[in-house]
This record gives sequence, C-alpha cells and structure tokens, in this order.
Amino acid sequence: MTFLDITPELRAAMPDLRGRLIANQSLAELTWFRVGGPAQVLFTPADEGDLAYFLKHLPEVLPVHVVGVGSNLIVRDGGISGVVIRLSPRAFGETGIDGEIVTAGAAALDRRVAETAAAANLAGLEFYFGIPGTIGGALRMNAGANGSETKDVLVEASGVDRKGNKLTFANAAMKFVYRNCGVDPSVIFTSARFKGKSAAPDVIRARMEEVQTHRETTQPIRDKTGGSTFQNPPDNSAWKLIDAAGCRGLRLGGAQVSEMHCNFLINTGDATARDIEMLGETVRERVKQTSGIELHWEIKRIGIEQA
Repeated sequence: MTFLDITPELRAAMPDLRGRLIANQSLAELTWFRVGGPAQVLFTPADEGDLAYFLKHLPEVLPVHVVGVGSNLIVRDGGISGVVIRLSPRAFGETGIDGEIVTAGAAALDRRVAETAAAANLAGLEFYFGIPGTIGGALRMNAGANGSETKDVLVEASGVDRKGNKLTFANAAMKFVYRNCGVDPSVIFTSARFKGKSAAPDVIRARMEEVQTHRETTQPIRDKTGGSTFQNPPDNSAWKLIDAAGCRGLRLGGAQVSEMHCNFLINTGDATARDIEMLGETVRERVKQTSGIELHWEIKRIGIEQA
C-alpha cells in the first residue's frame, strides 16, 4: 500500500522545521516482529524544541502515532495513515547522573538506564536491564519486570502535547496503573528522572545478572517476537492460562505461540501482521473458553488492516 505523499505540504507549512520527514517509510524494519505496512509520514525531530514546533503546526486532522524500538508493537499490514513520530537515540537517547537521580531521554534504551545507574553505584533500576524497550515506552506503559515497575522509581517525566506545549509530570500526576498510565495519550514523552539508592557495586551487578539470566533462559529473545503478548490477569499468569488452553506451539500462517514461553508470539519467517494478530485473538478465544478469563493485549496494535 502507498499513501498520498503529504510531506511537501508539511514542509511548506513549517519552514523552520529541522527534523526529517519521509513519505511512505516501511515500518516493518523498525519493529521486532518485522511485519507491517508503511507510515504515510515518518518524522524524526531534531530535538524537543523541533518536536514542539512540529506538533504546534501540524494540522489537527492528521493522526499521530509514536514508535520507539518497536519491541512491543504490531503494525498492521495496511500501514499507518497520518504521521508516525520516532525519537532518535542521537537527540533523545542521552543518560546521566545527578546525585542519586538518573536522567534519561525517552529514546534511551531501558537497558542503558540500568547500566548508567549501576555505573554510579545506584540500585533500584536493575529491572530495566531485562526490558527490551525505550524509556518513552516504559513511561507510557508503566513497564516492569522481576517485581519492580516504572512507578516505583520515577521522579518526574517531561513531554510535549498535541498543541506543542512542553509539560512536566510528577510521579503522582502520571496516574500509573498496571501496564499503563493516565497521562493523555497524545502527550509524547521526551525525558525522565528516576531515583536510585546507593548500594554496593557487586550487589547491583549480581541483581542485573540475575535479571539477564532469567530473561535468556525463559524467553525467546533470539526470535522475531514482540515481548509479552497479554497482560497478566489479577492473581494469575497469562502464560499459565495459555498453556492450560493447549496453545503452546499453536500456529497460524507464519506466526506461532512460543514453545519456550507461551505468552510470546513469534514470526517464524514469513508471517504477516494479520497472522500474528489473528493468532493472538485465537489464543484469547481459547483461554476464554477453557478458563472463563478474558486476556487483554499488552502488545500495542496500530494501523490499517489489509483486506
């Protein structure tokens, strides 16, 4: 599918724009599943000011989506109309230390934030070492692993709203819940500050190694996957429900439920986005039939379904 190229109009309306606009950019190469159609426009801002300028002058009728490293995302085969914004590591990927505060741009990998904290002998952020996303996604989804969540360590987050206003949110204003936050979905997070606590280097490194070992031995990290597919229901585990429903190893087209961890879906090589999403829906249906529990997607699904 090819969208109408609107980049000339956007450039004309924003003469001071410094970031990069690309028409009909394939998004498959930007997601871990390696599936999906193009973005009508992909915008990579030069910095936070450039992002604010772009959003302020962008016609309100154009929808906006944000993608990070695509580790928790299905882009549907028909692509995404409107604008997809991707914050680059060069402009939004820096990390730093200010006393016991760890600072990070929204494009910084979660793993790098854990490493930055460890290098400063700050504990509490080791759980990020096992999360394969960016801080922007962690803020939006209250990302967590190994018994800790973003809400436990965040001091404040900064972002830009749809009108180009720069905003700051204290932890309480984020309104964190399990795998989500209450900030308006149109806000694009640009940076964050986290609170660590001093600890012995060997204790921190041991915890990070524990997190990494758990991930390597229990998750299909070397496959084309998208991380945990479904949220854990209260007092239950999604993978146990999926396993009990007989879905371990289940296939649909080029998509498969992982044999190693059945809350992970895999592109075995030639899957379409539809294969993966429909396999997920099949799993949800079987779990509902066998347990009466309805699983909710943790992976984000965006874009147009292709007929």
